[in-house]
Amino acid sequence: MSEQNIIIPSKELKLEIKKLILEALKISDVNPDDIPDDASLFENNPVIQLDSVDALEIVMALQRKYNVHIDDQNIGRFIIKSVNSIAEFIAKEKAKAI
Repeated sequence: MSEQNIIIPSKELKLEIKKLILEALKISDVNPDDIPDDASLFENNPVIQLDSVDALEIVMALQRKYNVHIDDQNIGRFIIKSVNSIAEFIAKEKAKAI
């Protein structure tokens, strides 16, 4: 039986990601705490609604800040779906680097 490591991203990481998104997109009228962790950043989000250009900005910001690579556009779409999905990806990448 194989043991899977379950990585739970911290609240601090999620808040850091929210701040990074707002900073990268130059959004100043939204409080990071108002962005739901599990809501889609691209569909039906009452606080923030992003488009494909925003997605590219977010990917570039994540790659710069966390030194990760998101090369596959299809996988990237799932990674940046929500704050939770981004945080899980970053936490897993950090764990691999250890």
